[in-house]
Amino acid sequence: MIEVENLTKIYVDTPVVDGLSFHVPEGQILGFLGPNGAGKTTAMRMITAFLPPTAGRVVVAGVDLDADPVGLRRNIGYLPENVPLYPELRVDEYLRFRADIEGVARPDLPSRLDYVVERCMLAEVRRQVIGTLSKGYRQRVGLAGALIHKPQVLILDEPTVGLDPNQIIKVRELITELGRDHTVVLSTHILPEVEQVCERVFIIDHGRIVADGTPDALRSRLIGDPVVRVEFRGACDDAAEALGRLPGVAAVEARSAGVFSVEHATENDPREAIFHLAVDRGWVLIGLTPEQATLEDVFVRLTTADDAAFAAAPTAQEV
Repeated sequence: MIEVENLTKIYVDTPVVDGLSFHVPEGQILGFLGPNGAGKTTAMRMITAFLPPTAGRVVVAGVDLDADPVGLRRNIGYLPENVPLYPELRVDEYLRFRADIEGVARPDLPSRLDYVVERCMLAEVRRQVIGTLSKGYRQRVGLAGALIHKPQVLILDEPTVGLDPNQIIKVRELITELGRDHTVVLSTHILPEVEQVCERVFIIDHGRIVADGTPDALRSRLIGDPVVRVEFRGACDDAAEALGRLPGVAAVEARSAGVFSVEHATENDPREAIFHLAVDRGWVLIGLTPEQATLEDVFVRLTTADDAAFAAAPTAQEV
């Protein structure tokens, strides 16, 4: 659905986007992550034909950017981080205007308006002037405008900015539902949002993709062998040595009094053996918890300059 080859943008001899190449299949929800200044927004603007690339090729739904930029835009619903709205218009008026410029047929207009108003939770402000709306409502109006023409591809830059927690949950649910009918590219700084919504993640830094894979695959890549946190109450003499002798245990690290990290082979979960060990020794076991790296851990590790070797490692396979 989206094909990008060697996409590049150079400002005054400095590459902001440096040779991006990737493919997003139909119906996938892709998380597009990176620190401020990494080139995310610039890449999105080029893919949506709002900014000409210095070099590279973009094809969306079979339409080549160079050959037909207007046709490419018709296949895309774009929600930029700073939503351009007309504050003097009412919500209904703005959505009718967007529908008109996006080429929605007149017979389809009432149903499309009702659909986006309901989906984006705008019913109670439908006839209100946009300039009087809160930031959260304005964000939802922008999302409704991106959906009005039923595009094949949705590109959403920080879609939950300014929303309250209840609204964020509903927008996440909406994005998940939209993924059934659209290809979705989602940029956000809320990493738990990516883990809950996205099937695949790109992490971009200094204009280049430094990681590509599912959230689970990227976490696995970071943490290596699985780790179990073991916590005993009171003094447990020789606990580290005893834990290290259990089948499948690769390493044991004492974190504090009675607390240990036990690294083990993926196929050999030692928790049952640890439980029996505690019973046999008369130790009081108060914690036995698998540990897992978060997407935030992956993001920080990959975008930190002092871990360049990790960023240079082979990326996860595309899914």
